Amino acid sequence: MAYEISGTVKVVFDTQTFASGFSKREFVLTTDDKFPQEVKLECLKEKAALLEGVEAGQRVKVSFDVNGREYNGRYFVNLVAWRLEPENEGAGAARAEPARDESLPDDTNDYSAKDDEIPF
Repeated sequence: MAYEISGTVKVVFDTQTFASGFSKREFVLTTDDKFPQEVKLECLKEKAALLEGVEAGQRVKVSFDVNGREYNGRYFVNLVAWRLEPENEGAGAARAEPARDESLPDDTNDYSAKDDEIPF
């Protein structure tokens, strides 16, 4: 099952390579929630290249899977990232105020209360 999370990269760790040839690279993302969370995710094998050029302070959107397993009576959960997209910080500001339609005339009516009567 795939999930998405957005936030600010807090730290990107070095790639870890194991004797078996398996490699992974982990990073921590700070969410923008009311109570921000610091979430550690990992990129496995060739997906570690997704973190090239990503640095602390950068806003990103991450697509990931949740992997869970049992080993010797203990349970482990890993968040495995498979897509990482930089977020455009200017896009949010552009959406905040809609563009003004220049074809519409300015409204010059005075709507201040002249009397308390409702016209209907």
